[in-house]
Amino acid sequence: MGTRDSGATRRRRPPKALLAGALTGAAALLLTGCAGDWPNASASNFFLPDASIGATDMTPRISQLWDGSWIAALVVGVFVWGLTIWCVVAYRRRKNDPELPAQVRYNMPIEILYTIVPVMMVGVLFYYVARDQQAILDTSKTPDLTVQVVGKKWSWDFNYLENNSQPGVYDTGRQADLSGRTGVEENLPTLYLPVNETVQFDLYSRDVIHSFWIPAFLMKMDMIPGSPNKFQVTPTKEGDFQGKCAELCGEYHSEMLFNVKVVSADEYQQHLDDLAAAGQTGSLPTTLAGAEELAGVQADSVHSNEGEN
Repeated sequence: MGTRDSGATRRRRPPKALLAGALTGAAALLLTGCAGDWPNASASNFFLPDASIGATDMTPRISQLWDGSWIAALVVGVFVWGLTIWCVVAYRRRKNDPELPAQVRYNMPIEILYTIVPVMMVGVLFYYVARDQQAILDTSKTPDLTVQVVGKKWSWDFNYLENNSQPGVYDTGRQADLSGRTGVEENLPTLYLPVNETVQFDLYSRDVIHSFWIPAFLMKMDMIPGSPNKFQVTPTKEGDFQGKCAELCGEYHSEMLFNVKVVSADEYQQHLDDLAAAGQTGSLPTTLAGAEELAGVQADSVHSNEGEN
C-alpha cells in the first residue's frame, strides 16, 4: 500500500519566524501609538498640540474630525494588514505545489465589493469634512473685532480696526533674529486677542504667498497677493501661543514668527491704548504698492527735515 504524502494533503503551520515578525510589528505599532514625547503633543490628544485643548470655539470640532479620521483609517488599515498577512501565511508556496496556481480572470462579487466599499468610505469622509469646513469658514456673523494681518518677507503687521472697518491702531514686526540666545521671543511681533470675543482675521500679503498659522488654534489659511482671505474664531482660553508662516516663502521663511496673547478684555484695551500713545494710529498698507507709497512719503519727510536743519 502506498503512503499518503502528508505534505501534499495537510497544510503546514505558519513558520515561527513569520509569526514572530508579525507579532513584533504589531507590538511596535502599539508602543509607537503610546509614545508621548512629540514636542508639545501627546498620544492622548492624538498628537495635536496640547495647547489646542479648549483654545478656541472651533478646536473641539477640528479635533473630533481629526480623531475620527485617524480611527477610521486605523480600522481599515488593521483589516487590510490582517488580510495581507493571512494571505501570505495561508497561500504561501509549499514544497509540492505546482509552479503556478490556477489562474482566474476575475471574481465579480469581489470586484463589486472592492468598488462599492471605497466609494462609501470616501463619501462618509467627504460628508464630515464638508460639514465641518462649512462651519469653520463661516463668516456670516458680525465679529466683535477685526484684525488685518499682513504678511511680508519675513514678518507680520497687525492692523486693529475700529468698529470692524475704520483704521484704529497698528503694530508692526520685523524678521526674527534666530541667534540661539534666549529672549528672542520677546522681540517677535505679538498679536493680542481678547478672550471669549469673536475675531475676524482679514489676511493679506504684500509680496509672495504666505500662510497665517497659529498651531494651537488648529487653523491656518493662505495669504495670497491680490486675493485677501478671511476667517473668524473665538479664543476661549487665556494664554500665550506661538504663530508662524506655514508656506515656504523664501530664504528666511523659518524666521517668520510671531507671538499670540489671549488676554482679558481690559488687558486687550490697554494694549490698544499703549499703541495709540506710541503714535501707532491708523493702519499700515496691505499691498506692496501701498507700502512703497508709504516708504516714499517717509523718505520725503526725512529729506524735508534734513533741509530744515
